[in-house]
Amino acid sequence: MITSNDTLTVSAWQDYFTLLKPRVMSLVVFTGLCGLLAAPGHIGFTLGFTAILCIAVGAGASGALNMYIEADSDALMVRTSKRPLPDGRVPRNEALAFAIGLAVASVIIMGLAVNLVAAGLLLGSILFYVFVYTVWLKRRTPQNIVIGGAAGAFPPVIGWAAVTGDTTLLPWLLFALIFLWTPPHFWAMALFSQTDYARAGIPMLPVVAGEKTTRNQIFYYSLAMVACSLAPWLFGYTSKLYGYSAVVLGGVFIGMAYTVWQDARAKAPKDLFKYSILYLFLLFAVLAADRVIINSSPLAGEDTKT
Repeated sequence: MITSNDTLTVSAWQDYFTLLKPRVMSLVVFTGLCGLLAAPGHIGFTLGFTAILCIAVGAGASGALNMYIEADSDALMVRTSKRPLPDGRVPRNEALAFAIGLAVASVIIMGLAVNLVAAGLLLGSILFYVFVYTVWLKRRTPQNIVIGGAAGAFPPVIGWAAVTGDTTLLPWLLFALIFLWTPPHFWAMALFSQTDYARAGIPMLPVVAGEKTTRNQIFYYSLAMVACSLAPWLFGYTSKLYGYSAVVLGGVFIGMAYTVWQDARAKAPKDLFKYSILYLFLLFAVLAADRVIINSSPLAGEDTKT
């Protein structure tokens, strides 16, 4: 039999989990895992699991700090008004302590259990997301997503560093890919959520520059992103498996971005937003599989181009 106290306990657990932005965390964890799998060398299951767990906890802590800072603007937006802080389900001071505790623990454990390079990158990603993106950029400039996108681009570099203890060109190409993916992904959402952003006083591109400019920028960034996605193949880091997949997936992305560019209806941005998530998952999955095959080849050396 479940008592009222049991119900409150379950509710509190769910609310604290929501603070971690689990949907965003899932993409962060996946790209971090792919960076780890793509790296040359070997990391044991326990250390690999620890590294990915630290990336997940660090990302969740960043999300919770973001919610703490933006609780007032979240309360003004239909899409975010029912989050735990604006809805009053979690006290602000408890949310702050929860987030800081997770952030500190994730970095310390990464440094002690894995290596200091991965820990430093994880710390940098948390600080960038909280202070550069959330505090400095988000309410000041429509370029918030462009510059702030760097925060979400760190996971594959961290995953790679967890294995190798350093970084090379390939993980930074993956960083650049996510960096260029972020604007069309978020601006597509902003096109059908611009009323919310305007109400909250957040200067997203459609709010301050209009829909036409936003649609243009989505298309231009999509072209740059797809070009960047081909770089690992063109530079010889992957096989045709990844290369052809990048061409096909990128071609679909550009086609949908072109539709957004030409079509003023709300459906096209929604379709692109949904596909952009699938695109990144599939592209990184193929890249990880491709690199695992290459790294397991008896001819493979330390991060040798093939």
